Amino acid sequence: MSRIGQAFEQLKAQNRKALIPFITAGDPSQEATVPLLHALVEAGADVLELGVPFSDPMADGPTIQRASERALKNGMTLRGVLAMVAQFRQQDATTPVVLMGYGNPIEAMGWETFAQRCAEAGVDGVLTVDFPPEESHEAFLHLQRHDIDPIFLLAPTTNEDRIQQVAKLARGYVYYVSLKGVTGAGNLDIAAIAEKMPQLRKYISLPIGVGFGIRDGKTARKVADVSDAVVIGSRIVQEIEQSAPHDLLGNVKNFVAGVRAALDK
Repeated sequence: MSRIGQAFEQLKAQNRKALIPFITAGDPSQEATVPLLHALVEAGADVLELGVPFSDPMADGPTIQRASERALKNGMTLRGVLAMVAQFRQQDATTPVVLMGYGNPIEAMGWETFAQRCAEAGVDGVLTVDFPPEESHEAFLHLQRHDIDPIFLLAPTTNEDRIQQVAKLARGYVYYVSLKGVTGAGNLDIAAIAEKMPQLRKYISLPIGVGFGIRDGKTARKVADVSDAVVIGSRIVQEIEQSAPHDLLGNVKNFVAGVRAALDK
């Protein structure tokens, strides 16, 4: 069983929901990324999503777009992201790490090389936003060969055929996009999420995490009531963007710890 599977099994035994924070590698600096990952774990994160910066992040709103721009200006590359995971693993051998990004940088490296380097670095899962299940066969084979979980997105508009395809290919967990729009958008409708869940669970036995639009502990708690995990990205990246260097780790840690406390109530 992968580290992701183990994490969810432990949470299920404890009757707790997973907290999955997202940050962009290289934002606000390359030097800050690994300390931020450790701070997220200390604050109660169960799985870490580490964004691979890309020049055209089509699924992301302005906050994460700016984070990608800053990271790219800081010289961040896919190889650099993998090196950060390897550095994180020197102190943390248990917390799952999922790389989240777009296909172009991986295509440039080659899926076979990428999967091998992920395994060497200690990556547990890969979520490629612009790779639907119909186009993921080669990627899936290479990731599977190295015991890395392919993670897929589902949305309110996803039809039943696509849900079934994702159910066959996905490992680790499935990421449900809670609204029609980009990351950081508002108007989160908890009732609509709850209404969609039976259709998803009809085919998907993996844990289902919900993200996009979750900005505080109160909302995270409501989402956790109808899902297995809560994914928070833009609100954490906003905290990073607005924090002075000496306050960065403390501010991020305090915010995530507050969400963790709300989930555990």
